[in-house]
Amino acid sequence: MEQFSILLLQELNLQAERDPDRLALQGMAGQLTYGELMSEVSALATALTTLAEPASIALAMDNSPAWIVLDLAVLAAGWTNVPIPAFFSASQKQHAIQDAGVSLLLTDASDAWLQLYPASELLDSWTVAGKTVTMMRLNQQDRASGAQKITYTSGTTGAPKGVCLTAQNMWQVADSIRRLTQPDHADRHFCVLPLATLLENVAGVYASLISGATVIVYPCQEVGFSGSQFEISRLYQGLANSQATTAILIPELLRALVAYLHAGHPPLTHLRFVAVGGAKVAALLIQQAHQLGLPVYEGYGLSECASVVTLNTPQAHKPGSIGMPLPHVQLRVDHGGELWVKGAIYQGYHQAGGDIAPVLDEEGYLATGDLAYQDADGYWYLSGRKKNMFITSFGRNVSPEWVESTLIHQAGLLQACVIGEARPFNVAVVVAQPQFSVERVAQAVARANLELPDYAQIGDLVFARQPFTPQNGQLTANGRLKRDMIVQAYAADIHAIYEGI
Repeated sequence: MEQFSILLLQELNLQAERDPDRLALQGMAGQLTYGELMSEVSALATALTTLAEPASIALAMDNSPAWIVLDLAVLAAGWTNVPIPAFFSASQKQHAIQDAGVSLLLTDASDAWLQLYPASELLDSWTVAGKTVTMMRLNQQDRASGAQKITYTSGTTGAPKGVCLTAQNMWQVADSIRRLTQPDHADRHFCVLPLATLLENVAGVYASLISGATVIVYPCQEVGFSGSQFEISRLYQGLANSQATTAILIPELLRALVAYLHAGHPPLTHLRFVAVGGAKVAALLIQQAHQLGLPVYEGYGLSECASVVTLNTPQAHKPGSIGMPLPHVQLRVDHGGELWVKGAIYQGYHQAGGDIAPVLDEEGYLATGDLAYQDADGYWYLSGRKKNMFITSFGRNVSPEWVESTLIHQAGLLQACVIGEARPFNVAVVVAQPQFSVERVAQAVARANLELPDYAQIGDLVFARQPFTPQNGQLTANGRLKRDMIVQAYAADIHAIYEGI
């Protein structure tokens, strides 16, 4: 087989040479062995370089084995891959295309992209792992980049930012995940998150493939993502029918799966390791998952560090913590409590006028913007975001995530958003279980207050009219609160509380 210069591809090549007939990818439209996977990767890489000069190429497709084959083929061709998440708005997609200098596009939905770029040209099409893929030219200027992947994160406001990563960055994370979770040939990784998200792409797919495991990848709708809604029954059926042993979830999906199992559905006994990340996870939710037989382990990461930075494992686990650093990572906190990280650091943020280099200290550490601390056993904990810290009118610093985590640890409280900037006491906008009365919610908040110092306690409540979700704009796609949107939605209620003092 062709010899590749990139470690990730070298490892996949070795897997194909050792056992070419072992199943690598399984999807709705077909499957590929390791031998077939690397043959397709090599053939497509050659086809790409025949059609155009080295360029930045967008990969805009639904989840499928074809997505993974094309991702690896772009890497083998020496081009820059710019995955475009399907959940981006049209303007966000166009921003990423323009910002990254994308000239070419690989897609399974050419008609939709022709509506956005009516002057584009159809260059070629291939059948990849049972799916028809079209290559389109969006503009005539091919522009190469020093990055192997530019991943765009939506964040909470503004245009998405392009994080420039090298193949070495991604290899470090995938290899560390392999060393910690020890997947093998018997493992079946079920892709839940969109492949355009770095967490699934690197920690899910890459880590599984370099270990010789099988990656099961279905269209997002088959997993439960249906337009603006999510059907937990589809996720459950996908995990059950595929006999998956590993998966990656975000907190909201874990919460829904725990509720589904708690309702009496059979346990998923074949799962051995389920990572959860993207936002803070309540320790109570982790404990509930374990009681239901879900082997869930919280982690923490940044796109700027090629996804995962810390992880709990079956061998080293403390609910409520974000675990310990991956083998290639070093962590420290500064005098203000901010977490700094070293290991697999990105090249910079991409922008049309020139990349913005990462700002590192003299030892090569990157500031994360997160507040954290380490316990005596070496486990790390998040206290909140530095930018979300507020100061009460009594001059006390409060990290709202800390208070919110304490609140949702109480039975019956599902979500909370804490406000208190320049105020004499804090107010929480809360989402409670439907069967919980106002009195029971008040009792839960009172119990939480007993665990908090007086300046961090909740003085009054606003009952949310609906849960915080991505669909109503009050939650990001990976489960973080959009605080400004929540405050805006309940501004009159909050104002009435403080005006009544």
